[in-house]
Amino acid sequence: MKTKKNNSPNSPMDAKWYYTNPDELSPAPESIPKSIGELIQPKYNLFIGGKFVEPNSKKYFDTINPANGKKLSSVASANKVDVDNAVKSAQKGFRSWQKIPPTERSKYLYSLARIVQRNSRQLAIIETLDNGKPIRETRDIDIPLVVRHFYHHAGWATTWQESFPNYTSLGVIGQIIPWNFPLLMLAWKIAPALAAGNSVILKPAEFTPLSVLYFASLLEQINFPKGVINIITGGGETGSYLVNHPDVAKIAFTGSTEVGKKIMVATSNTHKKLSMELGGKSAFIVFDSASIDDVIEGVVDGIYFNQGQVCCAGSRLILQENIYSEFIRKLKLRMSKLVIGDPMDKAVDMGAINSSQQLQKITNMISHGKSEGAKIWNPDWACPKDGYWYPPTLVENTTPSNILVREEIFGPVLVAIKFRTPNEAIQIANNSPFGLAASIWTQQVDLGYEISKKLLAGTIWWNCTNQFDASAPFGGFKESGFGREGGRIGMFEYLKPINSNWKSSAIHKQSKNKQNISKPIIDQTIKNFIGGKEVRPDGGMSVSVNSFSGKFFGEVPLGNRKDIRNAVEAARNGNDSWKTTTTFNRMQLLMFLAERCSERFNAISEKLSTMTGRNIKSTNLEIQKSIERLMYWGGRADKLTGELESVNGSHIVQTWREPIGVIGITIPDEFPFLAFISRIAPALAYGNSIIVIPSEKYPISISPFIEIIRAGDIPTGAIQIVFGKKMELASVLSQHSDVDGINFLGSEEECYSIKKLCAQTVKRVNVNYGVEIDWFDNQKTQGERVQHDNCESKTLWIPYGSGIN
Repeated sequence: MKTKKNNSPNSPMDAKWYYTNPDELSPAPESIPKSIGELIQPKYNLFIGGKFVEPNSKKYFDTINPANGKKLSSVASANKVDVDNAVKSAQKGFRSWQKIPPTERSKYLYSLARIVQRNSRQLAIIETLDNGKPIRETRDIDIPLVVRHFYHHAGWATTWQESFPNYTSLGVIGQIIPWNFPLLMLAWKIAPALAAGNSVILKPAEFTPLSVLYFASLLEQINFPKGVINIITGGGETGSYLVNHPDVAKIAFTGSTEVGKKIMVATSNTHKKLSMELGGKSAFIVFDSASIDDVIEGVVDGIYFNQGQVCCAGSRLILQENIYSEFIRKLKLRMSKLVIGDPMDKAVDMGAINSSQQLQKITNMISHGKSEGAKIWNPDWACPKDGYWYPPTLVENTTPSNILVREEIFGPVLVAIKFRTPNEAIQIANNSPFGLAASIWTQQVDLGYEISKKLLAGTIWWNCTNQFDASAPFGGFKESGFGREGGRIGMFEYLKPINSNWKSSAIHKQSKNKQNISKPIIDQTIKNFIGGKEVRPDGGMSVSVNSFSGKFFGEVPLGNRKDIRNAVEAARNGNDSWKTTTTFNRMQLLMFLAERCSERFNAISEKLSTMTGRNIKSTNLEIQKSIERLMYWGGRADKLTGELESVNGSHIVQTWREPIGVIGITIPDEFPFLAFISRIAPALAYGNSIIVIPSEKYPISISPFIEIIRAGDIPTGAIQIVFGKKMELASVLSQHSDVDGINFLGSEEECYSIKKLCAQTVKRVNVNYGVEIDWFDNQKTQGERVQHDNCESKTLWIPYGSGIN
């Protein structure tokens, strides 16, 4: 705890600040005024249809104060019938909420912000008692951010239709939140969902439901429409009933990666929309150009805030080697002065671990890490005896394979790692399946921006850490999930395109008039295109392809698992060079492809007509539209601008779009050339490396394009083309750990299967559920929605003025 500046030249401490001995501090407990009444009831029921109702299950579970291990209350455990009742209530609530004008919905969200403000003290006390975090965190951080989110999204309620003119509300949203920030997670989930016109069913974690239930009890005071917000409580089984309910349009989940994968599998055979904010192992990178004393405070905030029970906690301290010894010495000194104790005490730095189960997990992981050679250091003072406590911990002498380096601990445990050069720091930081957040500490502006660009994380804090705001998108890369919460990008998660049943125009349907079909030509044998060159299939097998009239037209490879593996390796190796290609060069390359397609217009059209049986007029339209689409995405390639977010506080917050990485793409049989161009062009425009599986029925339709890219200047590894059976190859792509996203078109059953496979590595996946797409419709195949499907967002926080630590 900071006290005063150290002006004594003879002080034994050479840190910028010195710290009071915890034993010298007097207790400063938060009082609970009698005027507030009974903050916590002895028993809570489910909140469905605007009122508290007894559970059909007749079952209740206890919620425990982690600071002393004593029972706080009994809470209803919802069963399948209860969840079904909540969904019916939410459906009714959705219909009524949709009838309310956006301006009135905005007023309701404003009222939610105001009622939280009016009850901020009560909510902070309940949160601390139920969660174990210090009262100063719930009072000064959690509750103000809750208010901020409701205010911010009150504005979106009246403006989103201008920003998203071709979108509409989803319907009933199922939301599952964790125990580390119950009320804040409620606001993150409920505010944008309501602003977008949806109704919600929210399930808090069984360990921390009380502040959420108190929030529900306040809704009657503002006459909030019944059924729009529903709160169900229970364990994992209750959550599974919500996830699997057929009338829930979307699941928004924050929690562990393990559970997130299960939800992806469970919803893989449905049309449910998903957003996942999952685990993290965030890097905290410190260069020798940083101010060590400032960074020490950042470390304390980054890992010991909320006892390290934060998904984006800076749990990997990556230190430049020449400052390592001095930094660790000062850090240990700072850690020894942290105050741990009663969370209701306003002078406490660290509270209790949330549950006995979480405490046991932390203990077990530390024991495992020690057995693998890690060196563990704790301050030499004891934790309280009653309740669930763990001291601030520093881990050294680890290897990259140590469990404490690899896995999320979700506790006050910091792992220190050395690096020599910036490139080595980037490699260490990115050597993780997670990619939620990272902190960079340096006074060198060019270095800070360079590292920010190369880190695989959704949020980057520069010379600061743990900064959040409702207008700044937050979410992860890789196994930290997909989707964003907050800001304009976060609104995408609670909307869907209007008229999503896309049907092809009748004018372009297949013609069977054989008089208009050009004569079949014996074509050369086509090869796969991998790593910038044509290669024979690994299995040595090809299949014959006939023209529409049934005559032999050519041969294409029959790709297998090894071909996909080679293609992924080439795409991954080429990804860095392609995504760092300037946007101007990407624009030129796409327009060059359009130019070359135009030069070969007649040959491509005739080949397409021969294969598909459509007349030349129809295939001419397809090629013309393909050229236009290449020009369109070429034109957009250098216009993917970032945004400066208007946040509350002294920070410059920049959001920009980045490539997803390596994307697997399948092409349908209908309009195979136009579909091919429409799928690859936006992916390439935004710097992704791609592996394409062409139309299984008309594979030779794209052979002229292979000749074009072979003779062009497309960087090696940017485009891979593997011929073969769509489902067989797409299944391999979906399971490959080095593939970051899948854009799949197929039948409804095929889409379900691919979604389930993508859950293994938390891959971003876009599917069509068997609905045909009108590839000639620009509104459905161009614009911001397609851009969103081919980009990730990254948020960079930079403090200025009083915001500098």
